[in-house]
Amino acid sequence: MFYPEMIIFDYGHTLLYEPGFDTLRGEKALMKYIKSNKNNYSAEEISDFSNKIFQEARKVRDFGYEIHEWQFNRFLYEYLGIELSISIPEAERIFWDNSSPGDIMPDADKMIDYINSCNIRSAVISNISFSGAVLSERINRLLPNNRFEFIIASSDYIFRKPNRYIFELALNKAGIDASKVWFCGDNPQADIEGAARVGMFPVWYENLTIENMWCKNRNDPNCEHLHIHAWNELIEVLESLKHSNDR
Repeated sequence: MFYPEMIIFDYGHTLLYEPGFDTLRGEKALMKYIKSNKNNYSAEEISDFSNKIFQEARKVRDFGYEIHEWQFNRFLYEYLGIELSISIPEAERIFWDNSSPGDIMPDADKMIDYINSCNIRSAVISNISFSGAVLSERINRLLPNNRFEFIIASSDYIFRKPNRYIFELALNKAGIDASKVWFCGDNPQADIEGAARVGMFPVWYENLTIENMWCKNRNDPNCEHLHIHAWNELIEVLESLKHSNDR
């Protein structure tokens, strides 16, 4: 195991999570911004239809591609004959913040402070339909001390992890070789096996205290990796490696 020059992180259930996520609450928050609603749809009806078509649209993910929240919402509201008084990007922000304002994973802030103090470079790659703009806002709001050089949302770049292109995009943006990078994430296949395929060293962060519906019944990673359950463990490993290098 080598001491990293850079650590790239997943977003959901790695740095942050979304307690109590509720799309109906998001649609209710948008009701006051409806300028025209020809069929008088309720928030409940909009939410039900949104969830129905999202299940169909998300099938592209099985092929390694991502949908974008802006495209999705444009179709949703135009199909239903609803006109908003705000832009699609504004609607996205209001919807997500009201569906769940988000929270930090335990000690993620402490871990970020630590890697900053060690001058370890950092960045984020997330599989997410929300735009990189609102994802960056959320991360910067909840982890204000981060020094992420970039935040990649799959919605902005077509490809989803474990597709090698999105990992290689990050390496190209950072101008660094994969052999100098760790990748930390919660998904055994998308994050851990995906990072390993491009030569990054994977760190499987499996927090057992917060329910993670996205990684239920997943197989353990079929590659060499570091397995941790808390960010303090990562700090301990990095400290040990740093002192070993100092000898």
